[in-house]
Amino acid sequence: MTAVKPHDQHPDRFGLSAKDLAIRPQGTPQPKASAPEGWIPIRDLHARHRHRILDHLLHLDEHDRYLRFGSPVTSDQLHKYVASIDFKRDEVFGIFNRKLQLVAVAHLAAMPGKGPNGDNSSRGRAMEFGVSVLPEGRGRGLGMRLFMHAITHARNQHASHMMIHALTENAPMLRIAAKAGAIVERDGPDAEAWLKLPPDTVGTHLDSSLQSLAAEVIYRVKYRVMHISDWVKMLIAPN
Repeated sequence: MTAVKPHDQHPDRFGLSAKDLAIRPQGTPQPKASAPEGWIPIRDLHARHRHRILDHLLHLDEHDRYLRFGSPVTSDQLHKYVASIDFKRDEVFGIFNRKLQLVAVAHLAAMPGKGPNGDNSSRGRAMEFGVSVLPEGRGRGLGMRLFMHAITHARNQHASHMMIHALTENAPMLRIAAKAGAIVERDGPDAEAWLKLPPDTVGTHLDSSLQSLAAEVIYRVKYRVMHISDWVKMLIAPN
């Protein structure tokens, strides 16, 4: 999915906070991942939001696009990627700033077959997690928030595992997966982190519904406030 050099001068390109990236002494058990304190609305994105998702990705510079997709990506390829998202099969989430711009986007994609090794895989149904965060949204733990949000949604989709594909150099993403209890499998320069998910419950479905409803309400309020503010400014502007 992405590649980050261990000594990259921007260790929070995935929106991870300093706490999320903290290195624990070797041999110390990794705690289960948890979202940073404080609630941030994460809105469900649908087909009508393709232009917003594309705008978000186009705001990533060349290096950030490489980190997100694991290879150089042109603007034309970004157009094709966004157009190919199957919103009936996959789930996409976003975090908006005060100007209603998408500063963070996560794609939870259903993997072919029942598991990584086909229909006979013991892992069952799996979903792959990918995330990108604009520079102004980094260092606030947005990547971790989206990761935890995706875990709930993957469980509700009856997935038994969530997978992150990265290069072995990608210390931040592999660390966030390991903190959640994922098993990291390395094969040369590539790595896959597999997180086993518990079954969905009434609680996970209720939590998902309430989170989505609250995020939508807050977005609508921000939308109205922003447009009322623009209208007031237009009225008081000198002729």
